[in-house]
Amino acid sequence: MKFSLEITSKTNLSSLPSLRDVYVTMLPGTDFREVAEKADELVRYGYNPIPHFPARSIKDLSELKEYVKMCKDSGVKQALIIGGGREPVGEYHCSLQLIETGLFQGMKIGIAGHPEGSPDISDSELEKAMKQKTPLADYIVTQWLLDPKAIAEFISKQTLPVHVGITGPLKISSLLKFASIVGAKNSLNFLKSNTSKALDLLKPKDPNDLINDLKQYTKHFHIYTFGGLKETNKWLIENNYAKEK
Repeated sequence: MKFSLEITSKTNLSSLPSLRDVYVTMLPGTDFREVAEKADELVRYGYNPIPHFPARSIKDLSELKEYVKMCKDSGVKQALIIGGGREPVGEYHCSLQLIETGLFQGMKIGIAGHPEGSPDISDSELEKAMKQKTPLADYIVTQWLLDPKAIAEFISKQTLPVHVGITGPLKISSLLKFASIVGAKNSLNFLKSNTSKALDLLKPKDPNDLINDLKQYTKHFHIYTFGGLKETNKWLIENNYAKEK
């Protein structure tokens, strides 16, 4: 199995596990130059950085060109192109617009997948967008989820490899909070129906449960740490998932 990890532009690289593929998220309000600089740092440390390109956070073509150029000049070979969860700050409102500029030629392109839908777009628009983007992309990274049935059903409908979003070992109470924020309704119901006692809310949920349910469908898992990088590192090492870069 292959694992990737997501960090922010503020993450100290000395705390990273030995996973080669490291995504750098561009949170709303983050300067794209910070993300590009973190990607450059990752290249110098021997990682394969995959910066986020959220369409709604990029003002115009000039800014996009500068961002892409900074990344390519650093040796970045891969990009995750997404819509982004905010109101558009400029002329872009969807990831397809960024892909169609042609600026990412020569780079491996990932796009977002939403097996449980998205709070930012209707299901019908989401399905339409996936059909338009799929021929232009190389793989899909899903939102983090917990319901294996919904994920397996989503994978069965795709023509591209799917990297399934998971979390590190977080408390169920934390997972419930994050599921509510991202609108993962199936995962929210799955958590509630599988939490029998109040005490269970304080126990870390082992990601291996989901991995074992899905490893027949995919070998790629993308880890969202939600601030729990230390616990995620420990879990990766204990399960022999942390490999040399």
